[in-house]
Amino acid sequence: MWRGLWTLVARAARGPRSPRPCTRQGSGVPVPGSGATIFALSSGHGRCGIAVIRTSGPASGHALRSLTAPRDLPPARSACLRLLSHPRSGEPLDRALVLWFPGPQSFTGEDCAEFHVHGGPAVVSGVLQALGSVPGLRPAEAGEFTRRAFAHGKLSLTEVEGLADLIHAETEAQRRQALRQLDGELGHLCHGWAGTLTKALAHVEAYIDFGEDDNLEEGVLEQANSEVRELQLALGAHLRDARRGQRLRSGAHVVVAGPPNAGKSSLVNLLSRKPVSIVSPEPGTTRDVLETPVDLAGFPALLSDTAGLREGAGPVEQEGVRRARERLEQADLILAVLDASDLASPSSRNFLDTVVAPAGAGSPNGNSQRLLLVLNKSDLLPPGGPDPSPNLRPHLLLSCLTGEGLDGLLEALRKELAEVCGDPSTGPPLLTRARHQHHLQGCLDALGHYTQTKDLALAAEALRLARGHLARITGGGGTEEILDIIFRDFCVGK
Repeated sequence: MWRGLWTLVARAARGPRSPRPCTRQGSGVPVPGSGATIFALSSGHGRCGIAVIRTSGPASGHALRSLTAPRDLPPARSACLRLLSHPRSGEPLDRALVLWFPGPQSFTGEDCAEFHVHGGPAVVSGVLQALGSVPGLRPAEAGEFTRRAFAHGKLSLTEVEGLADLIHAETEAQRRQALRQLDGELGHLCHGWAGTLTKALAHVEAYIDFGEDDNLEEGVLEQANSEVRELQLALGAHLRDARRGQRLRSGAHVVVAGPPNAGKSSLVNLLSRKPVSIVSPEPGTTRDVLETPVDLAGFPALLSDTAGLREGAGPVEQEGVRRARERLEQADLILAVLDASDLASPSSRNFLDTVVAPAGAGSPNGNSQRLLLVLNKSDLLPPGGPDPSPNLRPHLLLSCLTGEGLDGLLEALRKELAEVCGDPSTGPPLLTRARHQHHLQGCLDALGHYTQTKDLALAAEALRLARGHLARITGGGGTEEILDIIFRDFCVGK
């Protein structure tokens, strides 16, 4: 229904229009369709109590006057109750709250209007069709409101990305991180770094121009070199975050592994709170990797249930075992599950030797894979008895049947995932996208060229290149293709 409605509105808004040139404002990038006034449903589709429809562009005031009675504009940024009528037929549409946001004090920097109407499909469709009949208005494209805000300097590119992440946030950690980025923390950090480079570049160019004169203070180059070295350390610290910000945005890969019948599928179902995997006492029930996105202690994760690791099974199960071992190598965190009442079995001992021990020992380069050892089926142990595994590495006791030990496991998961994804409540802002990492690495590489060259002209050019990489993070000098990719993630009306 909504697709057909949008086609109808677009057809009503379509008419003979001469092409308008793109203008450049604020961020210095083209404003697509500049001069046109756009409109869209900004709240969710479907029946709801209140639906929000908004416009942006020079004809917003005319559109508001055309649909409301009386025809005068309401006071800026004040909600007023008005009767909405079709501008051509005069037919009443709804009694709604309207708001008027004259530019540049608006979200997009342009004149904007909002119609808070009752959320029935008939009301929404009537108001959208009425707006489509107003000359100079057209339906908005996906992300066009936010793109206009960026083009008019209301948001930096990192703030735009933070807004997109906030809209798509599904966990508490994602929400906190998105709010920090929307507040401009990463952008402010990059602007500070760019200021340092600008100052260093000014010192180098001053030395090039006046180095032989007596008018230049002593130690100018030494001061520039010191600032660049400090910046290199700061950039290196951010680049060593091991992609934590990207994991926080897209989800950490948590793999549940163990021998057959250890309770892996039961644990996956318990953590995801839905029957993702088939649970059966028959060994080898899970023969493929089953994945489900979950919220683990406030952090996003992709939870993978894998085949029980054992030898000598049939060819189908062996393929499942091969895939399980492959996922173990890709895991950000391994949930190693063993049967607490069967630790002496050959399959349990083999799993401890081949998976648990290597993860704890670490790789030759000093990095160890994160692993939580979970001893399931604690309800089968004698009550009040001794620890069934005093010689094992630190572990957690859990009963997927009774739920005993689940709170302790969730707290341990929260601590591990805070290390894997980064804690958005503390520390410097995280790099949530690959392009952030790419440009910071490019900046660091350029600073490396600066420190190695002995030619001052080349050193100045290296500083310009480094500063250009920082500018691209916040939106300066970004290509149209990159902007298209970022803004297409937004829905129509945002």
